[in-house]
Amino acid sequence: MYVQGFLIAVPEGNKEAYRATAEKAGAKFREYGVTEIVEAWEEDITDGKVTDFRMATKAEPGEKIVFSWMIWPDKETADAAHAKMENDPFWMEEMTEMPFDGMRMMWGGFTPLYTSGRD
Repeated sequence: MYVQGFLIAVPEGNKEAYRATAEKAGAKFREYGVTEIVEAWEEDITDGKVTDFRMATKAEPGEKIVFSWMIWPDKETADAAHAKMENDPFWMEEMTEMPFDGMRMMWGGFTPLYTSGRD
């Protein structure tokens, strides 16, 4: 299992546009082999003194935090998907407008150390 995590601030008024974008991109990622995608919209975030989700994304007033992750069978499948993305016209033709500031998006890949509740 390989996990890619994402954190981004999205204008509150763009919630439905973000959901629709995530659904559209999710279908393509499923074609590439992702096994699970979770897009979680901010419900309860505490402001920190040193750091927090808002500071990490440089969230502006009126923005909500989205915490999401994709689970791949392995890193090789994720890497192959990203290579496919570079030549797939879908990303340049269908995903031209994003309902968030991509410059403040952060992501990374992770190998799980512990999981619970998965078969």
